[in-house]
Amino acid sequence: MPYIDNILLANMPRRGYLFVENNNKKNFALEGLPLNRYNPYFYTMPDTYTQLYIHFVFAVKYREATIKPEWEERLHKYITGIIQNNVHKLIAINSATDHIHILVGLNPKQSISDLMRLVKGDSSEFINKENLAKRKFLWQEGYGAFSNSRSQIDGVVKYILNQKKHHLKKNFRDEYLEILKDYGVEYDEKYVFQELLD
Repeated sequence: MPYIDNILLANMPRRGYLFVENNNKKNFALEGLPLNRYNPYFYTMPDTYTQLYIHFVFAVKYREATIKPEWEERLHKYITGIIQNNVHKLIAINSATDHIHILVGLNPKQSISDLMRLVKGDSSEFINKENLAKRKFLWQEGYGAFSNSRSQIDGVVKYILNQKKHHLKKNFRDEYLEILKDYGVEYDEKYVFQELLD
């Protein structure tokens, strides 16, 4: 079952979701929203504003269809917890049997590579510890991370939530190559998720 943070979308300022670094932690609010509820991110650098939406995509190792409908929602919620505990905002998440899509409002305090290391490592450990998969579960080593503008968010969310329907007609490898082309990412097809080949 797909997950989307309706609270975020319902209360998102028109300028987008902003992470604010401000020395003054008193009487500061973003678009009338209390900082301690919607934007609880305080750092030392004064008056720094960022708007970073990242669409993450990564696959199960060897493209084995091991994400099952009966436990995928538990996986989504667990990954949501990892993202939120690292002070990012989960906007949407959904998976097919062999891969997952995640849209995040990124906190620049943490690098993309560090976040992916935690998400993939901790979630695979969770799956194996709970014996959710029939054999040892592993994510493939790489990942895709694609930035989006505020105007693209609705489209990306709809795309993520419609994953099941989307993959009735297209496999993951073809989808991923299409995403790379759409974002203008240069690649050598023979090296893209090489270990996913049957």
